[in-house]
Amino acid sequence: MTDAVVDIGLEEALRRVASVPRLLVALDFDGVLSPIVAVPSDARPLPESARAVEGLAGLRDTTVALVSGRGLDDLRTVSGFGSPLVLVGSHGGEFSDSGTDLLDDAQRTRRADLLTELEKLIDGAPGVALERKPAGAAVHVRNAAPDVGERVLAAVRSGPAAAPGVDAIEGKAVIDLAVVEVSKGGAIDVLRARTGADAVLFAGDDVTDETGFARLGDGDVGIKVGEGPTAAAFRVPDPVAVSRVLGVLRDARAAR
Repeated sequence: MTDAVVDIGLEEALRRVASVPRLLVALDFDGVLSPIVAVPSDARPLPESARAVEGLAGLRDTTVALVSGRGLDDLRTVSGFGSPLVLVGSHGGEFSDSGTDLLDDAQRTRRADLLTELEKLIDGAPGVALERKPAGAAVHVRNAAPDVGERVLAAVRSGPAAAPGVDAIEGKAVIDLAVVEVSKGGAIDVLRARTGADAVLFAGDDVTDETGFARLGDGDVGIKVGEGPTAAAFRVPDPVAVSRVLGVLRDARAAR
């Protein structure tokens, strides 16, 4: 592929990172492999991205991980991916290759209380959705009127998000609340250590992905998808562009 498909500076970085002995490819799902959709359960990876991901995962010394804010079971369902990919859900709170129970007894009680409080707070607000997750919940306002969405988010920020023992992560039209402290940056650290990766490529679109970009160092490649401030060195406009990036990386890694 040429610079008409991928920016020449990014293409050079992809070919460089493709040549390392052990490579970790970490990807957010929504807004990266899949376009953002009104109904979260309708999200699916673009076919070209799915083929590139499967191709990369089949190469030697190459680990592909999806690192998402979705719960692990939800991520598995919408992505359609399984082994050899590693699926990381709940912003790093759940790993598909780990059987460890996510919560202790106190945290399970705290999660139950959190869900009860959020249900009362939302109370049927039109367009607002509560997504239950193993470590907590997410309040989505993407489909709500702007005034309704901001009212609900403000109430979440000042109430449940400020409660002791609750870790809040705010993204685009969503607040994730967990009863364990998690981040995508922490997940990338774990994945790098587990795989012994010589370099990491990470692509994400949301503000929650910035913790991942912040963990990248010399020799790594960070790709921001879409608009907004970022610590990533590279930017592409949308998931269609991501599919092209992944195709370049797959081809370059296969040819090494």
